[in-house]
This record gives sequence, structure tokens and C-alpha cells, in this order.
Amino acid sequence: MGNPFWDQLCAAVFSEPAAPYGVTGEGRLPSVYKTSDFAEATIGLAGTAFARLQGGAVAVDRRFASLWFDMTLRPIGWQVPSLWDAVAGNYACKDGWIRLHTSAPHHRVAALSVLHVPAERAAVAEVIAGWNGAELECAVVAANGCAAQMRSAEDWGEHPQGRAVAAEPLVHWEDHGECAPDARAGLRGTKVLDLTRVLAGPVATRFLAGFGAQVLRIDPPSWNETSVEMEVTLGKRCAGLDLKQSRDLARLKVLLREADVFVHGYRADALERLGLGDGVRRALNPNLIDVRLNAYGWGGPWRERRGFDSLVQMSCGIAVHGMLEAGADKPVPLPVQALDHGTGYLMAACVLEALAQRRAGRVRSAKVSLARTAHLLMQHPCAQVESGAIVLAASDSSARIEATGWGDAHRIKVPLKVGGQGPVWALPARPLRGDPAQFS
Repeated sequence: MGNPFWDQLCAAVFSEPAAPYGVTGEGRLPSVYKTSDFAEATIGLAGTAFARLQGGAVAVDRRFASLWFDMTLRPIGWQVPSLWDAVAGNYACKDGWIRLHTSAPHHRVAALSVLHVPAERAAVAEVIAGWNGAELECAVVAANGCAAQMRSAEDWGEHPQGRAVAAEPLVHWEDHGECAPDARAGLRGTKVLDLTRVLAGPVATRFLAGFGAQVLRIDPPSWNETSVEMEVTLGKRCAGLDLKQSRDLARLKVLLREADVFVHGYRADALERLGLGDGVRRALNPNLIDVRLNAYGWGGPWRERRGFDSLVQMSCGIAVHGMLEAGADKPVPLPVQALDHGTGYLMAACVLEALAQRRAGRVRSAKVSLARTAHLLMQHPCAQVESGAIVLAASDSSARIEATGWGDAHRIKVPLKVGGQGPVWALPARPLRGDPAQFS
């Protein structure tokens, strides 16, 4: 079908060949990698996985697929808060560049505790200029913060973590054995327990909610995503639990018993520390489909490192390649958070394929990572950055008004149809922790 990602994505997810999807629309995001091809293919992958479960031809609008790799909401009379706080961003250090991710208050405190400066950008920049990048990265991570030194693809390829990621499959599948065949068609009645955060996991569960799944998102008391909640809570019920409290942990175990699917982005050892390791979850619910995400892969020394899309882009060589191709004097990331969005649709496809397998009488689970998604994307650079690239037009928003928890808004038109129908979200976007911790 001409998309350079399609064969690799299908081979990673499906147990047998998949029919190609139809494509409408055109254009390309201004990127040093084939980011629009990637957006089209990953959304097409999720749509194809749903079609294999329920039937119907799949059609992807390439233009809107690219736009849905960014923010989709257009507020009417109100504004979305900034994605970044005053400290987050790229800084020049003695031997290159480093990025701090400080939008979460505890990550900001961790970084500032290493730098010994107030939360003022100029003061942070002045101190970082005297640091070696690798040393500062290690210090911030050791303080439970989030940072990434800018590395080239060559340096990443020689790094122990880069080698570990390159050796991993795009999807780690695990087979749990036989089960009674599940006769349900499609996603209606499927209960999805969502313990993911910014941004890949919530994209996956937003997709599932749009095609009929009951999604219940759980967040801890102190966590907020004020800049993206209106993007990623669409179609979901959003509850709060403090898993450090025995009563709330017991409630989560009840939800795990009831769920068909558990989607989570906890670091490799976090659930084990809570007493919810793989064996415990499997004992609670032997038929549970478990799809999980981490930032830097499932092997190697960084398997438990905190990370986000923007940090992985710095670590693996994407940002430096963008800088060199642009002739710039600072890091140039992708035009959208493509690792998050692409991995989110990959996760959705894994859930749907696992549901198809459970229909046939087998239970399977999957693991993916942002770093391994980056490895796939980096195999497909652009010969040159396209001029006249995709931009948002006034006509790209749906005429329908969505009454979100923050005010009325329009969303960009959806890029996918399966059997002639696009996703329909029964619930509007809403703030976190406003619903009871129960499936409907």
C-alpha cells in the first residue's frame, strides 16, 4: 500500500496478514522523519485491529491523522493551559544540550534540588551552563527527576540502553494460555481499567472509548495534567485512588477482577512494590489482558527510568538530527509528540488484537515502549523537509460543539472510519477524579 511503516507494524501486532486500509487526504508534517506516514499508519493499524474484531472497511484521512498527532481541541471563549512550566525545556551545558522535564511539581522540585536555584529560567540556565551534560542527567535522575542529555543516533547506538532497545521487538507479546472463548462482538461491554498518564496510554484508551469500550481512568490524589486532560479524558470516567492506602488498593483489586483489559504506564518495578506484581494480577483475574508501556524499553540499565516523549527524542538522536538538518544551533524536535501518539495507537491495536485472540480462547498481554517506537521511526528519515506542510485550517474543526468540563469547544474532525463510521465518544472530556471508582 506504499506506507513505509505498515509491514513492520502489522508484523509486530497481528498473528496473520492484515488487509490494507484506504487513504484519503494528503500532506506531510514538516519533519526530518516520515512523521505523517507514521501517523497515518499507526491510526490505520488501530482501525484495522478494530475491523478484525468487528468487521468493516478501514479508511484513514492522512491530513487529519497528522493533525490528531497534536492537540485536537479548539476552545470557545477559554484557553488551554500551557503544556510546559517555566523551567521545562532545553538548556546549553558545557558539552552540548540537556532537557529538563519539570511540568509535574515533584519533578521540578527534584531538578531544582540538584541545581540549588529558584524556579527561574535565567537562573537555571546560568547554573546548567557550568555542568557536564551526562553528569547533570545522572544527578537529576538520581534525585527522582526527569532529564535527558542530547545524544546523536550514533552515540545512542553505542549506549547500553540504545543497544538494548534496538534488540527488542516492537511489541513484547506474552501468552498466558487457554481460556473460555469470549463470544462478545466489538468493544461493547468491554471494561478497560486505565492507569496511564501523559500521553501515549491515554491516547490508546481514548481510541478504545471512541469505539465502545467502557474506560475507567484512575489517578492518584496529587496528579494533574491540566494542559492535556481535555484531550485525553474524552469518553472516559475518571476516578481517584490513593494506592498507598489499603482501602483504595483493595478497591483497585476489585476493579482488576472486573476488568477485561488493564492498560498502565507504571515503571517496571512500581506495581511490584505496591503488591500488584504480574503473579498477583494474574491470580486476581486469569483472563485479564495486560498492556503496559514504559519510556526507555524493557531491558537494559534504564528500564526503570522515568521518561517522556520529549526526553526520549533527546536521548535517541531525533533532536540532534533535526538540529543538523535544519542548520540550527539548538535541538530541533519533531513537530508533534509522535512517539507518544504513535505508541498510543500501537497500544490500542495490541488491546484489540488480544481481544480477538481471547475470542478464540487464548489470553495474551503486550508491552511497548517509547524508545522502541523511536527506533522504528528513525529507520525512515525524509530526504528533505517538505515545504508547504500541513497546517490547521478553520474548516478542519467539526461543527459539533463539545461541552467539556472546562467549557464548550470544537474538536478537529476525526481521521478514521471503520465500516463507514468514525469513533463516537459517549462522554465529554472531564477533569480528573470526578467520578466514582467503578465501572458503569
